[in-house]
Amino acid sequence: MPESDLAAQVEDVLSVDPDEFQAQVEADAEVIVDEIDDGTFDNPQAIIGFEYEFYAVNAETSALQRVPRRLLELIGFEKELGLHNAEMSTSPQPLNPHGLAAQEAEVKARLSAAEDRTGSEGMRLVSDAMWTIPPEGETARRYLTDSVADRGVRIASNMSDSVRYHAMANSEASVGMRLEAPHVDLEADTVMPESLITSIQPHYQVPHARDLPTYFQYAIRIAGPLLALGVNSPFFPPDIYDSDADPEEILADGLDEHRIGVFETVLNRYGDDPDKVRFPRDVASVEEAVERVVEDRTIVPMPVTTSDRFDDEFAHFRLKHGTYWRWVRPVFGGATRSDANARIEFRPIAAQPTVRDSIAFQAAFAGLVESMFRREHPVRHLDWVVAKDNFYGAARDGLDADIYWITNSGEETTDHEAVYEDIFAHAKDGLQSRGLSDEEAAKYLYPLRQRARHRLTPASWKRGRVRERLDDGEGFEDAVYGMQAEYIERQAETLIDGTFADWVGRGDTELEREE
Repeated sequence: MPESDLAAQVEDVLSVDPDEFQAQVEADAEVIVDEIDDGTFDNPQAIIGFEYEFYAVNAETSALQRVPRRLLELIGFEKELGLHNAEMSTSPQPLNPHGLAAQEAEVKARLSAAEDRTGSEGMRLVSDAMWTIPPEGETARRYLTDSVADRGVRIASNMSDSVRYHAMANSEASVGMRLEAPHVDLEADTVMPESLITSIQPHYQVPHARDLPTYFQYAIRIAGPLLALGVNSPFFPPDIYDSDADPEEILADGLDEHRIGVFETVLNRYGDDPDKVRFPRDVASVEEAVERVVEDRTIVPMPVTTSDRFDDEFAHFRLKHGTYWRWVRPVFGGATRSDANARIEFRPIAAQPTVRDSIAFQAAFAGLVESMFRREHPVRHLDWVVAKDNFYGAARDGLDADIYWITNSGEETTDHEAVYEDIFAHAKDGLQSRGLSDEEAAKYLYPLRQRARHRLTPASWKRGRVRERLDDGEGFEDAVYGMQAEYIERQAETLIDGTFADWVGRGDTELEREE
């Protein structure tokens, strides 16, 4: 899209009256609550879905690469924030053996087809938490901060043509537009630095909307332990670090999941209390879950066009929900009345080294909330502040974090083995309650169980590779680039059919021994 056309669309967005928009959001909320009362959002089955984000690289050099829009359309993926991004969303399926298998099969089928097409054009789609090698001939800093002004409208040069993202840089309800992390301080005039990160987002549709608050409590409390298993972004692109940063200090001070901080510092405005992006509080009722969205600070009041979709009856609410940024958040939607659903979107987990690892998180999340709700697991009563500390501790230290937990027997513990024994037991129980056999449930959870058992995560693997390269005399930039190239090379061999456990010598052979 030409810059002038994009600027005109941004101007149209900025002309929307925020008070009128908010009034429509409030009216939409009443529609949702009425439909909840009527049972419209209830469904006897638990339904699961999945969003999966990727970035593209040059297949030969592993450098970041922009994806031509025509290619994105050909492979059936959706645009995301950056020109290098691509996103896939699966079709919702019941939580049962066939539904989970269908989710995995759909991801593999679509990704395999996409890889064939992108490969013929010399690029790869990478499943990872954060890219570290900028496009050839460019720096990451320039790529993330380059922008132009068109008739007074600020347009990010490497951002997709999504009007909402560009409008954020031009709205009076501003966002942070900076990166802050140990030895990193980058300022931008758009939200483009967020395009450093990619994630997976499992969705779980609750059978009865009125029960959403309880499921939500459990989702909040498992966020920390699952995040600890999935950490995958211990390094930024090297040229983003302060020029005088020492590699040893970067290794010592860095977080295992910088992705959390990137999302928060880019989108949170300095001085806001509370922040826009944050760890969510419990809700006492489904009405309160709806009201939280209504009361949230509006970033971009978008113009609304409607169709005959059921959820267009609350279209303004849905648009506002797009910037309701919480690490776990409720969602209300459905194209038709029969498809109407109240679900939980689980956002803490980065994109993982392989499809099986990513689907393992979907299975674990769904199994956990399913089992914990049904068995009234006492971790629901874990203090919210402790759950929040678990979350940010996991982002900082991964599986070395002290996770505070309450087991099914009511025992309070920080013992690593006790915590994850309880978690995997209930994840497996939840899957089996939905019809999976013991063997099927164990196979889905195996990649994560191996991480917990051996205290190995993608972040610790990355740290180890960089450490080895530094010890061999490489400079920091070469060490990070070398690690990233090895990550992409190993992923090329295992993305569809392998697991991260194969990278560290603990793959399916060990699973067979266990069985």
